[in-house]
Formats: sequence, C-alpha cells, structure tokens
Amino acid sequence: MTLRQDILDYLNTEIIPQYTGFDKAHDINHVSKVIKSSLALAEELGADTEIAYVVAAYHDIGLANGRENHEKASAVYLLADKQLQLWFAQDVIDMMAEAVEDHRASTDHEPRSIYGKIVAEADRDIDYQTILKRILLYSLEHYPEYTATRHWERCISHLKEKYSESGYIKLWLDIGPNRRNLTEMQAIMRDENRVREDFMRLYRGHSQLNIHT
Repeated sequence: MTLRQDILDYLNTEIIPQYTGFDKAHDINHVSKVIKSSLALAEELGADTEIAYVVAAYHDIGLANGRENHEKASAVYLLADKQLQLWFAQDVIDMMAEAVEDHRASTDHEPRSIYGKIVAEADRDIDYQTILKRILLYSLEHYPEYTATRHWERCISHLKEKYSESGYIKLWLDIGPNRRNLTEMQAIMRDENRVREDFMRLYRGHSQLNIHT
C-alpha cells in the first residue's frame, strides 16, 4: 500500500479535523474507522488504496451542512476542492465524488464504482452493540428532551426500519464481516425484550459511553 505523503498531510490537516465538529456518531473516530476499513477492503479487492483513502476521508464531510442529503453535499465539497486537482485527473475526481454520493445506506441505487461499494461497506460497520451505542449517542445529542422511553422507541423504530429483514440497508460486497454480523443482529432483534434491556443498560450508563472501545 503506497499513499503519497503530501496527500496524507493535506487530508490529515485540512479535511479530517473538520469531523471534530460533527455529532459523536460521526466524529474523527468514525471517519478514522471508515478509512481503515476502506483501505483493508481496497487491498483485498485489488483496488487503488489512495483513491479509497480520499473517498473515505470526504464521505461525511457534508454533515457541516446538516444530515439531510449530506452525501450530496459531501460530493459537492470534494468536487470543489481544487487541491485534489494537483494529484488526480478530473475523471478520477468525478468518480470519487460519485463514490462519496453513493455511500449512504438509504440510497436507492447501487454504487456506480467499486469505490462507492468500498466506502459504503466500510461505513456500515454492522456490530450490534456499536449500533445501539451510536443510535443512543445521536438521540441524546439531537433529542435531549426525550425520556428514556422515547429514546427507546426511536431506537427500535430505527433498528427495524434499517436493519430488519425488510430494512433498507444494502450490502454491496461479499467480503468482510458485515453480512454475517447482519444475520446475527437480525436474529437478536427477534427478541425485542432483549434489545430493550440492552438499550436501557446503555442508557443508564450513557455518561461512560465510548462507542470505539
């Protein structure tokens, strides 16, 4: 894996630090994890790791303008970044922007390139406990007035809408742990009492939450 140092320096000083202003479910720890997973997937698939790194670094940058349509805002931001023209041809930049735009779980179309599939897969990070924690962190930050019951109702609604057998989440690659983890998570979700107990345990200890441990 070879990544040009000047590209790394730019991303690590100008792009990735912007994630410090986002919510706790989409902070620097999140983008770092997506970058790490994207690089591993790119290596396994024989894709360009440098392109995968850039796509991962920009994938949520549009959150600065709000959560709605953030993937489109992220793509616009990448396209407008003239610095990238020092290192990549325009057709590659266009492809990277498409990959960023295609990463969202609720997208209605298959990613247009392998890089869109890579960052989408890396962004999914399907792990039952991690997902519960991220849902709670987002809920606490954006709906601080909610009671514990309201937080739980939002959690189970989101889980069913996104991760159930009829949920909207889509996995585009047959490598990595996500398919196995999703099947296991769906089995757990059939026992709603267990999920509620797990969620409420997290809620009671939310002051000690750290979704990356």
